Amino acid sequence: MMPNVKLTTNPIDASELSFDDFKTIVIKDYKIAFESRQASLLGRKEVLTGKAKFGIFGDGKEVPQIAMAKAFKNGDWRSGYYRDQTFAFATGICTLKEFFAQLYANPSVEADPASAGRQMNCHFATRSINEDGSWKNLTEIKNCSSDIAPTGGQMARLVGLAYASKLYRQNPELSYLKNFSVDGNEVAFGTIGNASTSEGVFFEAINAAGVLQIPMAMSIWDDAYGISVPAKYQTTKEDISEILKGFQRDENAAGYEIYKVRGWDYPALCEIYQRAIDVCRTEHVPVLIHVTEVTQPQGHSTSGSHERYKDKARLEWEREYDCILQMRKWMIESAIATEEEIAELEATAKKLVRETQREAWNEFLATIKIEKDQVIAMINSIAKGNQSLLKIAGQLAGTPDALRKEVISAARKVLRLTVQNPSSERTELLNWYVSQNELNIDRYNSKLFTDGKESPFLVTPVSAEYDEESRMVDGRELLNACFDANFARDERLVAFGEDLGAIGDVNQGFAGLQAKYGDLRITDTGIREMTIVGQGIGLALRGLRPIAEIQYLDYLLYALNILSDDLASLSYRTKAGQKAPVIIRTRGHRLEGVWHSGSPIGMILGSLRGLHICVPRNMTQAAGMYNTLFRSDEPALVIECLNGYRLKEKLPENVGAYTVPLGKAEIVRQGTDITVVSYGSTLRIVEEAAEELAQFGISVEIIDPQTLLPFDTDHLCAQSLSKTNKLLVVDEDVPGGGAAFILQQILEEQNGYYHLDGQPKTLTAKAHRPPYGSDGDYFSKPSVDDVVETVYQMMNESYPGKYPAIF
Repeated sequence: MMPNVKLTTNPIDASELSFDDFKTIVIKDYKIAFESRQASLLGRKEVLTGKAKFGIFGDGKEVPQIAMAKAFKNGDWRSGYYRDQTFAFATGICTLKEFFAQLYANPSVEADPASAGRQMNCHFATRSINEDGSWKNLTEIKNCSSDIAPTGGQMARLVGLAYASKLYRQNPELSYLKNFSVDGNEVAFGTIGNASTSEGVFFEAINAAGVLQIPMAMSIWDDAYGISVPAKYQTTKEDISEILKGFQRDENAAGYEIYKVRGWDYPALCEIYQRAIDVCRTEHVPVLIHVTEVTQPQGHSTSGSHERYKDKARLEWEREYDCILQMRKWMIESAIATEEEIAELEATAKKLVRETQREAWNEFLATIKIEKDQVIAMINSIAKGNQSLLKIAGQLAGTPDALRKEVISAARKVLRLTVQNPSSERTELLNWYVSQNELNIDRYNSKLFTDGKESPFLVTPVSAEYDEESRMVDGRELLNACFDANFARDERLVAFGEDLGAIGDVNQGFAGLQAKYGDLRITDTGIREMTIVGQGIGLALRGLRPIAEIQYLDYLLYALNILSDDLASLSYRTKAGQKAPVIIRTRGHRLEGVWHSGSPIGMILGSLRGLHICVPRNMTQAAGMYNTLFRSDEPALVIECLNGYRLKEKLPENVGAYTVPLGKAEIVRQGTDITVVSYGSTLRIVEEAAEELAQFGISVEIIDPQTLLPFDTDHLCAQSLSKTNKLLVVDEDVPGGGAAFILQQILEEQNGYYHLDGQPKTLTAKAHRPPYGSDGDYFSKPSVDDVVETVYQMMNESYPGKYPAIF
């Protein structure tokens, strides 16, 4: 039960305002808050009446968000969660009509600029890039990184958004990037619900920001619950700012400034936000604003009612301390507005919200109604008295607010029913459906990648150049030379990760580069994989070119939620409104033991659509891929071969300039009897096996796809199968993992099954992680012996007389 405290009398700092000016500001704030509340109430009704699918709203948080919006300036960034609609209205990030357009999932970028109908309501975003993928001037607008629904997920990128301001302020080499920062004065605003502060990523991000000392302003909306679960089950001491007191800075150590303010106290909120953000912006100190005594009038979402889990006393307190009601009282008591003036304002606001909702609904239906009328007319034309077809047309006509799926479904059903009755009328419907299908792919399935003018597929291919004096060097030295050349070329490049800075990473790819380029550009981090990735996302959103290192591929699991939920879906969920060209650098495949030999490729392929997945077989190929990615603007994961750093390779003369195109497979050995597809470390095993198989007269063609996403865009694998008619896929993932994806691509996407004269096979690791030691590796992952015997057995099945069984 909350204490029955009285309203504060702390005034807003109005020393430079006349009373009339002050009154105008307050009334405008109240108007925005009240309109937002009406949008929440009406939005819930629209869901419960079936016009929208699901609703989650920001009611109860209107007044603190008004106060936060006052401190939010052009160039600033928000990384929040799905309760910030009043802040979005107050800053202009979202309009009322756009709010309802998103609720109805309008697939138009013009109607819903945040997501083109791809995101649930109250998931906000501003459009950072133009249609061609070029950047807008982000210093001239109020910026909002695209929301994600997983609780706490917004925290990781928030670290990077704030860290960018530090780099822009402290690195004079970045001063030419005028469209991204004004001397690093931008604040990154984060918001989260009190219950979500229980998430590990929250604590990881809070700690990272404290270590980095960056201008991050973290607001916690504390309504004492997490859906139905009260704070006593969520937070030690039931108070997040209480347990974070150790982060408070003092004369002995850097840290946070921590503030606590009640969510219904409009003057205090305005004062606290102004003070906190001034400190954050000028001193580059992270601040935390714990907004307590917040209410949630409609409960968590449209899928439930809070009356089920809040007792009578709590509900009565929430009604009394509703922030809008308390602001209303304060305005009357302070003679800012009369009861009559406020009532008139409220009536006008209700009317405006209702009219805006209707307008958004009618605009959503307008295009669909045209398509619906077209389909009904075409079906009636086809029917010629056929009652089954007329019934379909009648059912569609009798659905007043039909959705697009009902229109398209009716057309498809008629096309199926008339497949044996061709006519010009049916052809007209078929052509209409084909054209609509193209439009619907754009509406609902497009822009997994930005596909702009800096696409990696537009990077000019440049071959590696060698001369007679080209040296043989360790693979690590080749990578080091590549990074050195590119850091000298492009001041936007930064790299960070565990052990990356001082010692130059555990395998020496960055050896000596921190000393050369400084610790702002190449730096160590703590052990915090989620926020290492988030640091990269935030920097990339702000125009920098980060390399975020995850030390081993096994540790990618710690960051998979951020990679999958945020980075991989960013372009898609904004319909190319935002981009984050971060490169995730890691190393994997064969090493030793359960935790350092991972090849979870199936997991990666299943969860990271929206990233390019690069699996170079050696460091020459890895460097070429980096060179391509550094010159393009789409995110990627590069998995270097763990056992390749000390293998000798010839150093290209143009080590920082040659490129390896993404999606282009390569034949690394010509053959005629069987096609073996492999990648990464396993490829060398296949090459060694091919030498032994040649002694049996078996000619192996080896193909390295080089990237798994995209995979062999020229269909080199299928072309090889047309010659060999046999296929073996070798990889280190578990059975049915990466190899299953490769089979699907070759057999289904490339129609490779046409060329087979026998069963395609896979050779993978065992279904468990490898035990420690060389013997563990040998008995768990594909060996030369395994490859030789598998290929030989496949030849035995086709030519038993020529290749008698070994066993």
